Amino acid sequence: MHVHPGTKEYLVDSGGHYLDDALKYFKQKTAPVSAEEMAAYYKKLDMMAVLLAWDAETHTGLPAVTNDYVAGIVGRYPDVFIGFGSVDPWKGKLAILEAERAIRKLKLKGLKFHPVCQAFFPNDRRFYPLWETCASLKVPLLFHTGMTGVGAGVPGGDGLMLKYGQPIPYLDDLAADFPNLTIIGAHPSFPWQDEMLAVAVHKSNIFIDLSGWSPKYFSQNLIQYANSILQDRVLFGSDYPFLTPERWMEDFEKAGFKPQVREKILFLNAKKLLQIP
Repeated sequence: MHVHPGTKEYLVDSGGHYLDDALKYFKQKTAPVSAEEMAAYYKKLDMMAVLLAWDAETHTGLPAVTNDYVAGIVGRYPDVFIGFGSVDPWKGKLAILEAERAIRKLKLKGLKFHPVCQAFFPNDRRFYPLWETCASLKVPLLFHTGMTGVGAGVPGGDGLMLKYGQPIPYLDDLAADFPNLTIIGAHPSFPWQDEMLAVAVHKSNIFIDLSGWSPKYFSQNLIQYANSILQDRVLFGSDYPFLTPERWMEDFEKAGFKPQVREKILFLNAKKLLQIP
């Protein structure tokens, strides 16, 4: 449920020094690969990957990984990739029109937002027309939550502010105001993991993806809730290329998830969410 293009278009052109810092934080020495190489990699792993576009242009000044780019990769490798688009909420009416185009014309299956890198609060009512459009499109929205590896470990965190990634009140308000909107909180939401669990327990339109952290670092509360009352709304994600799926899977097998829950997290929950035949 959470894969970034490991290509030059994302790691170099769109990411700039921001993603250089993230790769250092994750201790990855990743060189860009081609879309063909990335597809072969996931085929070898026998995995499908939800591939994410990226548009944080207003705040970062960097060009987007466009919806057309992601849709093009999905079109070439439909047995490997499922595409999620991205829009910059600060672009106003243009963001709304692009969200509609990404879903209706390009046939992407959802939209990804990164409030920390895009510098916005999801419950800011200036963006409610965008959420109204997304709700009418009936696709899930994936929101980064918690700390981010982008800007981690450098003075000033590259100017990024973690406050935008807090689940309460921001995603909680959004889920309450748009009960027909499916929202995925990306990553174990450190340092607000229990907040994210509380929001998901309280609101059935909230899901959680487990990307960006090795499962050996998951909190016991996260594992307990995933094994019980949230087992139908927790989703596998690695955060490739920052965290490889091999590393994630190896640690996942040892993390204490029940066998029947592992199947839901790795496949069944995403299959239902994305309405995959």
